[in-house]
Amino acid sequence: MPPRNKIRAHALPHRPSPQSCSTPAESPTPSARSLASWGTARLALTAFFAVDGLLFAAWVVRIPDIRSQVNASHSALGLALLCVSAGAVATMPIVGRLCLRYGSRPVTAASLGLLALSVPLPAHTHSVAALSGVLLLFGAGYGGANVAMNSAAVEIVDELKRPVMPSFHAGYSLGGLLGAGIGGLLAGPLTAAQWLALAGLAGLLVSVAAGVALLRSPAARPVATTRSAASRSAASPAGTAPSGGRLLVLLLGLTALCTAYGEGAIADWATLHLTDDVHAGARVAAAGYAAYALAMTTGRIGGTWLSMRLGQHRVMALGGLTAAGGMLLAALAPLVLLALAGLVLVGLGLANIFPLAIARAGATGGPQGVALASTLGYAGMLIGPPVIGFLADATSLPLALTTVAAAAATAAVLPLTARRR
Repeated sequence: MPPRNKIRAHALPHRPSPQSCSTPAESPTPSARSLASWGTARLALTAFFAVDGLLFAAWVVRIPDIRSQVNASHSALGLALLCVSAGAVATMPIVGRLCLRYGSRPVTAASLGLLALSVPLPAHTHSVAALSGVLLLFGAGYGGANVAMNSAAVEIVDELKRPVMPSFHAGYSLGGLLGAGIGGLLAGPLTAAQWLALAGLAGLLVSVAAGVALLRSPAARPVATTRSAASRSAASPAGTAPSGGRLLVLLLGLTALCTAYGEGAIADWATLHLTDDVHAGARVAAAGYAAYALAMTTGRIGGTWLSMRLGQHRVMALGGLTAAGGMLLAALAPLVLLALAGLVLVGLGLANIFPLAIARAGATGGPQGVALASTLGYAGMLIGPPVIGFLADATSLPLALTTVAAAAATAAVLPLTARRR
């Protein structure tokens, strides 16, 4: 180990590495201990991402049942679904401050607990107003969990020095796949209330187990390193991104916005499109979202490898074009199989755009870059449901969903512009 430390000392003479700050120099085997402890933290955090995806998918596959229960039109349902994103966006700045004060890991556990407890509530509403109220709470847990989880993921990515952010989001997609698949299989035997209660209980149990493992991880406290780095960035002019850097972060944030617009639209409207427009059954519609989630999971599992082989901007651009073509097929195809194939292409195309955009924004602008890109990204999820709902009432749901293809095409162009910057 001493020779490696000497190499680091010569390579970075004026700036200690994060590893040297977080690991005592006198430890006999610092690398082995750090790798094992961070591996435990990474596994536990991936479980949290999976629970987040599972709970969200559990709600998504029962949206048609909840819509019938509250007797909502497309526009009314769009406004109710807006409350999910509104609760998330309103909570995100508060959760960010809580992460700074208490650490991202306990806030992650608390946010996932709130999300698990709020999942069963929509099945017990009988009006659009009541549904909107409980979806605000659901959105608060969902938004808080995403901010806290990504903050914790940034620490692990920085420690490992590898582009592993897509692997965490692959956990989210895997959870969504499980939630949609199991939810579709149980669509007949279980009512919406029974299914959402079961999903909430499972999410709560996994969150407790993963939270214990995450909080007990000994290498999970790089608070001093993070604060010292933030202090250096704040005190130094180099810590402030120049105008070109801010423009680059803005372009990456807009890329995240277009991607989140598509992800939110698929989550909220894909099952309704399959049942109402393509005349698929409830189980087939749930299978459609499961196929989309499986494709996204597969794409994110290979996201790190693709980024290293093709380059991150090229992966984002190709993904946007693939998602645009797939969405046109899913929205306009008259056959169920073609629509399902289109959703698979959308999942593959959108898989890595959001995580890579957030990672690149952080590499360019630091924490401020992550904050700006994340805010713009969730703004896309905020405006997606009501825009699709109003356009569906004005024209039709298939035509409204073609705006997702336009957003994906825009997401393909923006990374190329960002690359030139």
